Amino acid sequence: MTTGATVDRALASAPETAGCAASSERAGEPLAGTAPAARRLVAVEHVGAWPRAVADHADPDVAQLFARLRGEGVVLLLIRRTGRAGRTTSDTGRTVFVADLAPGASRVVRRTVRGTSDLARIPTSVDGGEPVTDPVLLVCAHGRRDVCCAVHGRALAADLADADADVWECTHLGGHRFAPTGLVLPTGYAYGRLDTGTGLAALKAAAGGGVDPWSCRGHVGLSPAAQVAELAVRGHTGIGDAGALVVDPAAGPGPVAVAHRDGRVWTVDVRPDDGVAPRPPSCGAQLEPVVPLAAGRVTGS
Repeated sequence: MTTGATVDRALASAPETAGCAASSERAGEPLAGTAPAARRLVAVEHVGAWPRAVADHADPDVAQLFARLRGEGVVLLLIRRTGRAGRTTSDTGRTVFVADLAPGASRVVRRTVRGTSDLARIPTSVDGGEPVTDPVLLVCAHGRRDVCCAVHGRALAADLADADADVWECTHLGGHRFAPTGLVLPTGYAYGRLDTGTGLAALKAAAGGGVDPWSCRGHVGLSPAAQVAELAVRGHTGIGDAGALVVDPAAGPGPVAVAHRDGRVWTVDVRPDDGVAPRPPSCGAQLEPVVPLAAGRVTGS
């Protein structure tokens, strides 16, 4: 387990070339197709300590919410503001985001609870609540899951907050080796290897209902192969509109059809890439071989 002292030492002394994130980048592991599966999620503001696994939270209200949501196929994230503000309970209540991140038709609402005792009554429906239209970035800063997320995620969140972005630290998003990682609401696109510039660019694109393909891992409501195909078409055509493309379900490698709402259609040859060097899946882990999916030829419109 990563302790607070370990994280503090890492923050003070870890070089940019250390950790699983740097190893993954050196190995040439691609970002496309690595977005976590999180079609439906609830993100709850929680200012206390975060255990390694949210399911094991010492607060029974949080643990019970996790169990309820898991039974409904909903992901639970804990969130907090960066810095000192993220360790203080607000007198006006705690923020809760409820999201249905259907590709091209995502809906996110904001609710407020007085404390964790109210969580049992949090609905998972996006009917009701305040619609979220301005972009929000959740940045993984879950140090007890991985040191890279603490070192790089916390620093990024602080920089973006200083730039007046609407940013929250959050628990494990998946893919520590791509730290800093983030999830943009309400569009539902995940990003990796972010810095201040690319983080702001992702938020700017989302403010206009779009996607910034730079540093994008894919949409959390799509399969890995569909993520790869969609991003390949965006790169091939320059289409930025988050709701413009519909991707055929794709369980694995092969031709994947991507259609535009104006009738244009492309086919992307998605195939395994065996040219990526082994990398550790997280800090402290052994090197593991990886065969990610990659986009080949894009044909059609």
